[in-house]
Amino acid sequence: MSETGGFGLVPETVLRDGPLGLGSVQRWVGEPEEPLEEVVDIVLRARLRPGWVVGFEAEDLVGREVVVAHRDGPRMRSMAVLDAVLNNADRKGGHLALDADGRLWGFDHGLVCHAEPKLRTVLWGFAGDPLDPADVERLGRLRAALEGDLCDALGPLLTAEERVALTRRVDRILASGVHPLPPRHRYGIPWPPV
Repeated sequence: MSETGGFGLVPETVLRDGPLGLGSVQRWVGEPEEPLEEVVDIVLRARLRPGWVVGFEAEDLVGREVVVAHRDGPRMRSMAVLDAVLNNADRKGGHLALDADGRLWGFDHGLVCHAEPKLRTVLWGFAGDPLDPADVERLGRLRAALEGDLCDALGPLLTAEERVALTRRVDRILASGVHPLPPRHRYGIPWPPV
């Protein structure tokens, strides 16, 4: 879905048989000896870095106000849109990184595409913001593909109910024109967040 929509945020992912059965494997990004740069952090509010936005507020173990913050920028905003489309129930900070070229990647998409709303993410800093025009175009491309061959291709991976929910999420986000807001009646943050 990342590639079909033109997001380009998820490394190549393939199905493979493993010791516990069928599963997915993602292409390795970066060099093993060079750590990828973090894009999400927990900091004291006073230490919020320029170019970062607050995802949500919390308290540390001694009662100080901290924030879970993430970088701003078009690719981060696109990742938040893609996660909303995928209904990602586990977008932790450790599942996002910049490679040596500064390109953002998202990893570990094992809890996505459930039919029920399950979005849990650290990327709430964009909640309620208007969608970037490029993301609207990507969503339109994805929506058109869901009317065509993409839904059939997803058949072996998603139930019919999950495919319908996916299409409805794309429609809802396009109709609203804004990044989704955190849920009011359930916990919208993964644990641990980073």
